[in-house]
Amino acid sequence: MTAPLRPLTDGYERRFRYLRLSVTEVCNFRCTYCLPDGYRKTGPLHFLEPDEIGRLVAAFAPMGLAKVRLTGGEPSVRKDLAEIIARAAMTPGIAKTCMTTNGWNLARKLDEWTGAGLTHLNVSIDSLDRAGFEAITGHDRLHAVLDGVDAALVSSLKSVKVNAVLLRETAEVGFAHWAEFVRERSVSVRFIELMRTGDNKAFFEAQHASGNSVRDWLTAHGWSPAERSADDGPALEYIHPDHAGRIGLIAPYAPGFCDSCNRLRVTARGRMRLCLFGDGGVDLRPLLQSDDDRGELQSRIREALTGKARTHGLHQDDPGATRNLSLVGG
Repeated sequence: MTAPLRPLTDGYERRFRYLRLSVTEVCNFRCTYCLPDGYRKTGPLHFLEPDEIGRLVAAFAPMGLAKVRLTGGEPSVRKDLAEIIARAAMTPGIAKTCMTTNGWNLARKLDEWTGAGLTHLNVSIDSLDRAGFEAITGHDRLHAVLDGVDAALVSSLKSVKVNAVLLRETAEVGFAHWAEFVRERSVSVRFIELMRTGDNKAFFEAQHASGNSVRDWLTAHGWSPAERSADDGPALEYIHPDHAGRIGLIAPYAPGFCDSCNRLRVTARGRMRLCLFGDGGVDLRPLLQSDDDRGELQSRIREALTGKARTHGLHQDDPGATRNLSLVGG
């Protein structure tokens, strides 16, 4: 096993244990808040290959990253996804190999993915209402996605979570249906505040709802905050003695949201982004062509971290270079 190196930290003494790795920009859904007109190719689909991904994860792991999440776009549009999962999972030091998916192919591919080493799964479901789900995603596939979630809950996966973007039109419906969803299911549902991107200004202004609505409802109905682990993402989760699952909130507009940042991002084209809403990034791909470049790759990663800002610019209506979330990996 590769000897551990000095942990990754930035100038604000934040320690990074978690890599979000996009494997594609392509998505087959047309979600209103991200790709309302569907994915449109803007250049060659020259995304990171499995060998490059293996070298990337192998460089991060000795510096203290034990958790990798595969994102997109929609990861399952890649035919070599199982190989990518395996490359991450077999890397010494990686304890959690995770993925976020829209669930369209979940029931059919679940066994293949868990067999390759997938340990944790997040599924995006923005509404439990069939018509509402279709209106948001452009697809009448809610029942198929829910079947996949239920299959995942009885699989070898260590954790299954559901992500739901908090929209004004759906927040007004209330949260009781979601609470009932987790009454018997050991699943965590996390509401994500709608975030401003370069492409969604008008939609954001019409549909943004404060995360306070989630907190207020949970508190009023007897839910209490759960303990957090060192490599947890930004969600604050709540538990209830009468429910098997959890309900949580990811609130990027809340004060101090960035203070505990513990994750870095690499795009499907090999650029490291220091913040989901940052600018530019650092190109790592030239150093992913050979195992001999690992030392230089690790040095480039550490050097880049010296430029990580304390916080994002969303409060100043500045989404950075993020036109839409599929280009960065959410």
